[in-house]
Amino acid sequence: MRNEQVFSVRGDVELIARAGHLFESACTEFLCAARDLRTWSQPEARAAIQNRMRATDSPGFTSRKLLSPVALAEEESRAHLRLVQSKGALVRISSSPLPHETILIDRRVMILAGRETPAGREYTVTTSQILVDGVHSLFRAIWDASVDLGTYLRSDIPHLDADGRVILQALGSGLTDASAAKRLGVSLRTYRRRVAELMVKIEADSRFQAGLRAGELGLPLPPQ
Repeated sequence: MRNEQVFSVRGDVELIARAGHLFESACTEFLCAARDLRTWSQPEARAAIQNRMRATDSPGFTSRKLLSPVALAEEESRAHLRLVQSKGALVRISSSPLPHETILIDRRVMILAGRETPAGREYTVTTSQILVDGVHSLFRAIWDASVDLGTYLRSDIPHLDADGRVILQALGSGLTDASAAKRLGVSLRTYRRRVAELMVKIEADSRFQAGLRAGELGLPLPPQ
């Protein structure tokens, strides 16, 4: 693309066809600010971009993802972000309003995602250095005021009393209900009732999900 060029494309397929090579050429920095993880609705399009991207753990390459709390509404999204972070990406959660998606590549290219329409999502691509630098500065200001993913997940869980933490530890470690009830000194029926109450409190849809929350809290596993 020529310097200062700005153009728009509609839909994931056209974005990949006309701008997909830009992801492949990312050398030092890939920044992404998004309200949630659903900007690219087609899994094929998302996979195509990821396949072109440089590995986040490559030497000298930085990948930052800035998201709003709504991106953590589903356990699948939480698991995805933990995986992304484990592969070397930096992930932070911001309380500030964020756009549908803004991508900055090496401080030379910017891609803005518009709203979804029946004809497909519209994307604007620019290499205008003034625009890129301006948005980059805004990104870094919001990034600096944001919270690391792990810290946010730990603080996002309601306050638990001592028994609640023991139950959450038990769910995370795979203790049987009988063993956990004995540890708490309550009947099996009482323990299961407390498990159900705890799952409602931490908004977990399953015992497995509750066990994941134990990891988010950084709770040590109880002794066997």
